[in-house]
Amino acid sequence: MQSYPPIGEQLDDAAAAREEGRRKMDWALQHMPILRELREQFAETEPLAGQTIGMAMHVEAKTANLVELLALGGAEVAITGCNPLSTHDDVSAALDAHESITSYAKRGVGEDDYYAAIEAVVSHEPTITVDDGMDMVYAIHEDHPDLIDTIVGGAEETTTGVHRLRAMDDDGELNYPVFAVNDTPMKRLFDNVHGTGESALATIAMTTNLSYAGKNVVVAGYGNCGKGVAKKAAGQNANVIVTEVEPRRALEAHMEGYDVLPMAEAAEVGDVFVTTTGNRDVITREDFEAMQDGVLLANAGHFDVEIDLDALSELAVDEYEARDGVRAYEMADGRRLNVLAEGRLVNLASPIALGHPAEVMDQSFGIQAVCVRELVKRGEEYEAGVHDVPDDLDREVAEIKLDAEGVEIDALTDEQAEYLDSWSHGT
Repeated sequence: MQSYPPIGEQLDDAAAAREEGRRKMDWALQHMPILRELREQFAETEPLAGQTIGMAMHVEAKTANLVELLALGGAEVAITGCNPLSTHDDVSAALDAHESITSYAKRGVGEDDYYAAIEAVVSHEPTITVDDGMDMVYAIHEDHPDLIDTIVGGAEETTTGVHRLRAMDDDGELNYPVFAVNDTPMKRLFDNVHGTGESALATIAMTTNLSYAGKNVVVAGYGNCGKGVAKKAAGQNANVIVTEVEPRRALEAHMEGYDVLPMAEAAEVGDVFVTTTGNRDVITREDFEAMQDGVLLANAGHFDVEIDLDALSELAVDEYEARDGVRAYEMADGRRLNVLAEGRLVNLASPIALGHPAEVMDQSFGIQAVCVRELVKRGEEYEAGVHDVPDDLDREVAEIKLDAEGVEIDALTDEQAEYLDSWSHGT
């Protein structure tokens, strides 16, 4: 085992932390009917018996309910964070108290401890990995390739992680099957759009105590996350400006009624900037030099590379904490540019951040759970590489949610199903 200690050994009052973490988990679970239904199924059948699951996720209350569901399914689970600032220590402690779960996640760790915690999870020799950002998959391939033969497969939660996995797969370097959970309809249409839009904007507003009404909100990137931020900002009476590098997405934003500008031009007029690209150097030195006094800079992508903080720090003559979670960078001419959550994922890394709404994450984590079940049941049918989630699994989770909401829908007749599957029907 690694020498890096579980969270229960790192806190001064672990018992109190566990109690508070459990309270948060219980509240979230009340609003997660998919996971409640799957808990009953998994507890009864234990489909994950004999498996060891290694996870790198945002360790907060909603994620914790997924972790506990996997343990109820018979698995041993080891987990750490996928972002140094997104862990809730009390929730991590509550997980660590479970006899089948070991949690190494701790908020605010430095780079060395962040990767030491991942190594500690890997030391449990997982047979299945569950990632948000692909750090676990990378660590295994880079430093522990001997474990790959015993790994059934994995599941990846987020856009950035799937991008990394596909690049790894294209290079022929991904050596076990991984489900692209991010790409399912139940994930991208709800989590990415509604979850990111609501949680990012809510966190920015609560952190700053400022309104969006009448402000120019610049959304960098018009993928599903950017669409959600733009939609929700417009709904709060902001003027939305979109920046893009992909012509079809730019055209889509234009046709939705948003202004579309290059970042160099948007920088001159924006009041609030939210990056959602998953790429680096989206807002750079030249943009900072053009920005107005008092702008807010926030990242709703995965890693802290979208806003060039090194360049901003070089330009600044002074830096200070303007509010909890807001760092002000004062320019030589007196302008102040305000960065939220150290440029990390604002809806999870800000001091008051709670992540996506529970109802949204219920859907995403439901997909994660059934994907893990699928790997245990039929893992040998999947070759190494990135795989789309089977559509019947996505539909299963949707049906559980509809049933919980009391929503009934129609079903195809046999004749309709035959018609849709036929190529012989013409005019």
